[in-house]
Amino acid sequence: MADIEPGSAAEKDLARRFHRRMLRIYEDAKAQAEYNATYFLRMVSEHGGLEAARRLVLSSAPSEGFTQLYLHHRLDLTVEAAVLEPEFEPLFEEDLRERARDRLEEYGHRM
Repeated sequence: MADIEPGSAAEKDLARRFHRRMLRIYEDAKAQAEYNATYFLRMVSEHGGLEAARRLVLSSAPSEGFTQLYLHHRLDLTVEAAVLEPEFEPLFEEDLRERARDRLEEYGHRM
């Protein structure tokens, strides 16, 4: 994907799409893995999708939601997986994407 100018309308649009993607994670986890991630939803609502993703991926340990999705064999529904979706690559620094990739691989999820 082509580089997006920081602060541009294209970046803001992509950030809005990522925020909606984060809300869809909540909905999908509830419907498909029977996990009601209320703390996650509150975090996304308070901080926005981008900041919530950064906080969760950069945390020293996997979140409760990550653990629950792992136990349900649904790591594809994690924030880490969303961060690595090619569409959203311009929103995240490579080190954050690498951290997301490493966590998924550590738990056996192959991208």
